[in-house]
Amino acid sequence: MIRTWTLFITLLFFPVFIFSQKQSERLISKKDSLMPGMSTSIPFTLENNSDESKIYDISTTVSNPLITPILEKGEFQIAPHETSVYLVPLRIAAETAQGFYSVTLYITDRHTGISFVKSSKIVVSGNRKLSVTGLDSPEFIRAGETIRSSFLLKNNGNVTEDIILESKNAILDHDALLVLNPNESKIISIHKVTNPELRQNEFQNLNLSVYPKGNPKENQSIYVSTQVIAVKPTENDIYHRLPVSASLSFIGMQNMGVYNDGFQGEIYGKGTLDKENKNQIEFRAVTHNPIEFNTFTQYEEYFVNYKRDNFFVHLGDKTYASSYLTEFARYGRGAEIRYDLNKVSLGGFYNHPRFFRDIKDEFNIYSAFRIRKESELYVGYLYKTPREGEINYSNVKLDSDAHLPYAKGKFKISRNINLSGEFAYSTTKKTDGTAYMLQAEAIFERFNGNVMYIKASPDFAGYFTNTDTFNGNIYYNISKKLSVFVNYMQDAKNFQRDTLLLAAPYRKYFQYGVQYKYLPTGFIVLNNGYQTYQDRLEPRQFDYYERYFKVSINQQIGIFQMNLEGQFGKTDNYLTGLNGDSSFYSANFSFQKFKTSFNLFGSYAITSRYQLQNQKIFYYGARIFSQFSDKTNLSLFYQNNYMPEEYFKDRNLFELLFHQQLFSGHEVDLSGRYSLQRGEIGNKDFIFSMRYTWRPNIPVQKTAEYITLSGNISNLGIKKTEGIRLMLGSYLSITDKEGNYLFKNVIPGNYFLEIDRSTTEINDIPTLAFPAALSLINKENIFNFGLTTAASVQGHIQFVETADKDQTGISEWLAKKDRKKKESIIIEAISNDQTYRKICFIGEDFDFTYLRPGDWTVKVYRNGLDKLYKISTNKFQFTLKPSETKKLSIHVVKQQIEIKYQQESLKVGYNEIKKKK
Repeated sequence: MIRTWTLFITLLFFPVFIFSQKQSERLISKKDSLMPGMSTSIPFTLENNSDESKIYDISTTVSNPLITPILEKGEFQIAPHETSVYLVPLRIAAETAQGFYSVTLYITDRHTGISFVKSSKIVVSGNRKLSVTGLDSPEFIRAGETIRSSFLLKNNGNVTEDIILESKNAILDHDALLVLNPNESKIISIHKVTNPELRQNEFQNLNLSVYPKGNPKENQSIYVSTQVIAVKPTENDIYHRLPVSASLSFIGMQNMGVYNDGFQGEIYGKGTLDKENKNQIEFRAVTHNPIEFNTFTQYEEYFVNYKRDNFFVHLGDKTYASSYLTEFARYGRGAEIRYDLNKVSLGGFYNHPRFFRDIKDEFNIYSAFRIRKESELYVGYLYKTPREGEINYSNVKLDSDAHLPYAKGKFKISRNINLSGEFAYSTTKKTDGTAYMLQAEAIFERFNGNVMYIKASPDFAGYFTNTDTFNGNIYYNISKKLSVFVNYMQDAKNFQRDTLLLAAPYRKYFQYGVQYKYLPTGFIVLNNGYQTYQDRLEPRQFDYYERYFKVSINQQIGIFQMNLEGQFGKTDNYLTGLNGDSSFYSANFSFQKFKTSFNLFGSYAITSRYQLQNQKIFYYGARIFSQFSDKTNLSLFYQNNYMPEEYFKDRNLFELLFHQQLFSGHEVDLSGRYSLQRGEIGNKDFIFSMRYTWRPNIPVQKTAEYITLSGNISNLGIKKTEGIRLMLGSYLSITDKEGNYLFKNVIPGNYFLEIDRSTTEINDIPTLAFPAALSLINKENIFNFGLTTAASVQGHIQFVETADKDQTGISEWLAKKDRKKKESIIIEAISNDQTYRKICFIGEDFDFTYLRPGDWTVKVYRNGLDKLYKISTNKFQFTLKPSETKKLSIHVVKQQIEIKYQQESLKVGYNEIKKKK
C-alpha cells in the first residue's frame, strides 16, 4: 500500500519537478569555464530579512578592465522576507588572459544608507589560437636583388605564447623565438638574396613556419612566390648544339733518370644530334702519350658510340665485358652492338685486347630476357683465340681456341631479397672446365647483408682459373645508436688482369665489431678479427698473418671533423719466420673555412709485418683545396710515404693542381707531382703537365628562326615618350620621338619586358602591369601600351564616439586598455592587376602611392579589432584619374548594445535601465 501511494505522488508531481529544474537552469552561470570574447551573467543572491521593502543602489566592478559590466550601476527592489537573484551581465574581451578574476557588488540601502559588499569568483578558460597570413611580397624581382616578404602573425587566443619561427629557404629578420601576448600581433619579415648570375627566369618560393614551443605538431606554414627575372640570361640559341671539348697538353716526365716530353691532344664530345634528344652520340680521340703511361696521364684512345631508342653501337676502344666469370674487364679495340626489344635484348662484341698479350681476339654474343621489372636472365657465348697459338692461364697452357658458353641472371625474390648467379663452361681441344658464382643480398629495416661464392676449376679458361673464394658481410641495427657487424673477405686467386694495372695483394680477413653513436655528431667503432696479406710480386715484401683489435672514433666538433684510430695486433711474419707485436695509431682532422677545405693526417706504427722486427714507421701528409671563385681553384697535396701494401697503384708524394677559366669556354690547367709508380718502392718520378681546353659546342641542328618585337608607347599626359629604355632579357631598345621601339634578332621564347625607371619621370606609370610577360612565337610581334601619371589614395582612421552619456566613451575605454597596445586594421587596395595591403593604426594617416589610374576597390579588415567596435564603412569603390589624390576617411564607432530585462514570478531580479527621453 505504501509503495502504491509513493508511485502515485511521484507521477502527480513529476511535471512540477521538471518545471522547477528548467527554471533553475536559467539562474546557473558557469563561472568556472568562461570563454574570452563572450557575454555572460553572474548571479548574486540578495536577501531582505526585514518587514519593509528595500530598494538598493548597486554598482559593479571587476578586477580586470578587460572584463566589463554591461551596466555598471543599477537599482534593485526586493519585498520583505524574500530572497532574489541579481544578475550582472558581463562582457569578456577576446584578449582577456586565462586566470581567476573577481566581480564585486557595492550595495547601498537607499533609505538607511547602510552599505555592504558581495563578491564572486569567475574563471576565464584558456583559448589557444595562432594565425599567420601573408602581408606583402613582390610579384617580380630582378636577379641579384633581395626578396623581402612580410607576414602578419597574431595570437588570437588569451594565453601568452612562446612561438618558434622557421624558414627552410629564407633568412628571418627576427629572433627565432618570439613571445606574443594575448591579442598581440607582430609583422614577421624574411628575406633571401637572389643569385645575380641566374641564367633563366625562375620562381622562388619562400616559406615561414610557426608553432608554439614544445608543440611542433601545431605547425602552420605559409608560402609566397616571387618570379626572379634573370639579368644575365643564358644566350639562347636558334641552334641545337653538341657539347665538345678540345684540349692540347704538354707533358714532361723524369722517369728513373730519363726525361721525356711531348704534346698530347684530345677531342671529346657527348650529347644529342637533335633537340628531341633521340640521337645520342659520344666520341673521344686521344693521341699517343709522349711519356710512359700512369694513373695521372691519359693513354691513347679512339672511340665513338651512338644510341637511338632501342639501338646501341660502339666502335673503338673501351673495356669490354661478357660476364663476371668469363671476361669481367678486358680493355681493347673493337666493336659492340646491342638491340633492345620489349623484353628481349640481343647483342655482341668483337675485342682485340691491348694490354693482355696472351689473347689475340675475342668474340661474344648474348641475349637477355627481362622476366619482371627487376629480374633478368642472360645467355651468351664467348670465343677466344690465342696469340701465337697458345693462351697462358696461370700455370696451365692452352694451345687452341677457347669456347665459353655461359648463363647468368638476377632475380628479385621479394621486396627485401635479391639473388643473382652465373654458370659458365669452357672447352678447348684438350681440356674442359666449369665455373659458377652465387650471390644473395637481403635488405631490411634493421638488417642487411650479402654473401658471394665463386668457384672455378683448374682447367676453366675464363677470367678466373682454379679459384675458390667466399665473401660476405652482415650488419644489424640493435637500436638507433647501437649496431653490430660481421665481415669476411677472401680475394680471388689466378685471375687474368690486364697488364695495364697491377693486382692488389692477396687478402683474407675476418672481423666482427660493434658501432655506438654516443652523440648525433660522433660515434665509436670497436672490432676484432684476423687478416692475411700476401705480396703478389716477386721478391715478396710482406707475407703475414695478424690477429688484431681496433678502436675508431669519429667526432664532429664545430667545423672540425676528427677521426682517431688505434690498432693492436700480434703478427706471424712468414718471410722472416718471426712473431711480434704490431701497433698502429692514426689521426685525421678536416675542416672548411674561407672557401678552402683542409685535411691533415698522420699515422705511427711499430710493426713486425716486414723485414724488421718492431720496425717504426711514421706517415704524415695534408691536402688543401681552395675554391677562389667559380673560375679559379687550387689543390695542394703532400704525403711523405705509403705502406708497402699499396704497391699496386700509382702513389702521389707531392701534387699541385691549378685550374683557371680564362673566359667562357676556355680553360687552363697546370699540374706538377712527384710520385711512386706501380711496383716501385723508393724511386720517385716527376711529372708535369700544361693543358689548354676549348669548349666550342658545335651546332648540329637549327631549331628556330629569329623574330622581332615592336610597339609604341602612347603619351597619356606625360612630358615625353622619347629616350625610354626597354629591356627584354639581354636585349635593349630605346624609343624614338614618337615612342616607337624595336627589338631585332630575338630568339623565340618567353620573356619579361621591363622599363628602365631611370629614363622616365618619377610619377610616370604604364597603363599595363610591368614587367609584362610576353610569349614571343610569331616572326613579328607587336606590343603597345601607354604612359600616364600615377594617382594615389590618402586617408585617416579615426574613432567616432556616440552621444550616449550613459555609455562608456571610447576614449575612456581606451584608457583602461594597455596603452602600449595599439588597435590596428588592415587596409587593402585592389585593381584588376594590383593588390596592396597595409596595417594601419587607428588615429593615424595612411596612403597608397604610385597607383595606376582606373577602377579601384579599398577594403578594410578588422584585424582583431575589439568586437565592441565596428567599422562604419568597410568597402570603398571609385575610379582614379591621372594625378588624382583620393581622400578617404575610415570611421571606427562603438556598437550600440541593447539590454532587455524582465521580472517574472520567480524571485529573480534584473537591473533596470533608465530610458532616455
